[in-house]
Amino acid sequence: MKKLYSALFVAASLICAQKASAQDEFGDLFKGGPGDVNKLLNAYTKPLFKGFGNGLNGGWTNTAKTLDLLHFDIRISATASIVADADKAFDINSLGLANIKPTNSGQSTAATFGGNENLQTGITYTDPSNPLAKFSTTLPGGVSQYIPAPQVQVTVGLIKHTDVTVRFFPETKISDDAGKVGMIGFGLKHNIAGTFKTLPFDLAVALGYTRLKYDKALEVRPEANNAGVSGNQNYADQRIEGHFSGWNAQLIISKKLLFFTPFASVGYLTSKTDVGLKGNFPFVTGANVAGRPSYTVFTDPISIAGTGVSVDGLRADLGFQIKIPVLRLYGSYSFAEYQSANVGIGFGF
Repeated sequence: MKKLYSALFVAASLICAQKASAQDEFGDLFKGGPGDVNKLLNAYTKPLFKGFGNGLNGGWTNTAKTLDLLHFDIRISATASIVADADKAFDINSLGLANIKPTNSGQSTAATFGGNENLQTGITYTDPSNPLAKFSTTLPGGVSQYIPAPQVQVTVGLIKHTDVTVRFFPETKISDDAGKVGMIGFGLKHNIAGTFKTLPFDLAVALGYTRLKYDKALEVRPEANNAGVSGNQNYADQRIEGHFSGWNAQLIISKKLLFFTPFASVGYLTSKTDVGLKGNFPFVTGANVAGRPSYTVFTDPISIAGTGVSVDGLRADLGFQIKIPVLRLYGSYSFAEYQSANVGIGFGF
């Protein structure tokens, strides 16, 4: 199971890292002081972290029926969140940047992570101490409008009409490219209809919490042809460190039809993101008249958090469970700010 979960996370990480972690393009977001760069990074990564937080809340259950006492199932699934159209681009001029402007004043729209990969907008940094000294570069385009998030969990039946779910993956280095990941989560479901034998369906309330930690080494360096670097130039400990957490509450109704169980649910989800760059990072803080950048090194310079990269709102789900001896197949579609699809496979005893 650990290998399968690792494979799922690597797939998710490779999609997310396809361009954003490529050093030449990721470094293009560091052309300016930490204040400006922080705003650019928050705007660019907004759909990535909102989508991941949305997906983290998916895949808890596909039926209102609970497991019998000490019965259990193991479930592995993946959720793909779809970036909303409103989060596929941002206006550079709206960010209130101090020393960065669009190179072309008529083209201030830039792609986010979930936007158009061919939309690569030019920006120009102007040295605040010398308006004639400028440095130009291009922001990265979009990577994917589909943001994946994997889930692995074990559910055990407890007291009558109640089961508990545990999500756990010890902090593990997947690879140098994918980084390290660790996850823990807990869920509880109670079948209200279980006490009313005359009801022709199952009706349950469910609550789930997931927390994931992510850590990946980075390599952001000054351009070779620069006008100078000041500060601590030890870049060995550069990394991105992320903490993601999410709550999900649902009211679920389902009806078993032989081996097929359709379900519908309504609920509320919330997720929080706290991502930071740790270590020493070089930022463009000046330029000479020849257009060569000068750098200043800052320690732990970037924080991506707050409502802009969080999810908070209502959701509705439609889906099914196919149950045959031992094997379970799952599928669902979620309607929320970021719509999403979830598929999974499980084994029950």
